[in-house]
Amino acid sequence: MKIKYSDLIDQTFHFPQEGFHTVDNELYFYDIPLMDIIKQYGTPLKISYLPKISSQIQRAKRMFKVAMAQVDYQGSYTYCYCTKSSHFSFVMEEALKNDIHIETSSAYDMEIVRELSNRGLLNKENFIVCNGFKRELYKDLICEFVNAGYENLIPVLDNKNEFDYYEENIQQKCKLGIRIASEEEPKFEFYTSRLGIRYKDIVDFYTEKIKGSKKFELKMLHFFINTGIRDSVYYWSELAKCLRVYCDLKKICPELDTLNIGGGLPIKNSLNFSFDYEYIIQEIVAQIKSFCNEYGVEEPNIFTEFGSFTVGESGAALFNIIDVKQQNDTEIWYMIDSSFITTLPDTWGINQRFIMLAVNHWDREYQKVNLGGLTCDSLDYYNAESHISQVFLPKTQSLDSDPLYIGFFHTGAYQESLGGYGGIQHCLVPAPKHVIIQRDENGEYYTNIFSKEQSYKSMLKILGY
Repeated sequence: MKIKYSDLIDQTFHFPQEGFHTVDNELYFYDIPLMDIIKQYGTPLKISYLPKISSQIQRAKRMFKVAMAQVDYQGSYTYCYCTKSSHFSFVMEEALKNDIHIETSSAYDMEIVRELSNRGLLNKENFIVCNGFKRELYKDLICEFVNAGYENLIPVLDNKNEFDYYEENIQQKCKLGIRIASEEEPKFEFYTSRLGIRYKDIVDFYTEKIKGSKKFELKMLHFFINTGIRDSVYYWSELAKCLRVYCDLKKICPELDTLNIGGGLPIKNSLNFSFDYEYIIQEIVAQIKSFCNEYGVEEPNIFTEFGSFTVGESGAALFNIIDVKQQNDTEIWYMIDSSFITTLPDTWGINQRFIMLAVNHWDREYQKVNLGGLTCDSLDYYNAESHISQVFLPKTQSLDSDPLYIGFFHTGAYQESLGGYGGIQHCLVPAPKHVIIQRDENGEYYTNIFSKEQSYKSMLKILGY
């Protein structure tokens, strides 16, 4: 009778698979023995495996290169990293090893650009795509950078009034982009995105405001939808609308040569995840070429702004089961030594599911459980995975002498931003220790502590004590 946790995983998924395997009933993540990491640093613990960032970037570059070669695509491909997914210095440094460019979304992003430039990791020839609704400080910094010679900094106009500010404050030649206000998914609460300029207004806006300018040239049309890149009628319909606008605009704006299709490539959130990246990218490239041929215009250079795809699969959060509570005849609670609200806010904020696995004791029998966080909030729990509305984990014995550890994987995007890294945490549950894992020239892994567990002193200082 197959009742062990290892049997459950084998019966449910193809296992082992990329990034995950076991040795002696203990889990390895990208060939890193997690129990060794736990023994060294304890829990709760966040880890970032940096080589995965570079491999994701190179993977996307390779797929676009192949797709373009297959249809004899004449434009180029540029990979931008969407900084809001994770602003940490170690993420930016790893990503920039791969000859990429960046996309920003706020004024403080520009100070990161300045710091990276001071370190020699960015230069004035790098593309810096400035997105988002821009308050005055953000616009001021954009003007400052353009005037200082950042020739490939491209402010993407989110509204019509934004252009007037640049016209008054930018003295150098400047490339511009326009963001399309795409239609939202049919089930969404609104019809049209609050970001960008309406489809039907773009050509007239260009003609009235930008055409003929000696200082500004429109180089980029920006397209993004909130659901991300999916093989759905909705995605292909919105892409087609965007391409019609691009082709119409190109006929009266010869300097327009770039289509930014944003981000949104999904990441693996379950061991049964399946997504045909090659097909989707090939189809996007083929459709862009087909539309341009139909309208008799040159194919645009393609930009992407991958955030979660870049950094998401590099992260993990490790916890210890510190108590087991039988609250009624059918509900067993495994209490973790942290809070989901503090550590994995996506799980309760937008009901995001991650890969969740036991780190040790794969040879034990399994049972259905609920996972509970330490706060008094009723929403601080996790009881369903992406493939099933339940959670199964090995049975516990003595938690003191033989602890059970669990891990949530591919958590590298957005969690610190949403959780308020370094700030006040819900119920004053401290942010966990964060460890960076890298490999040397011989392929051996090594670790460094990026931050210690948040101290009570830092919280009290913020609170004014």
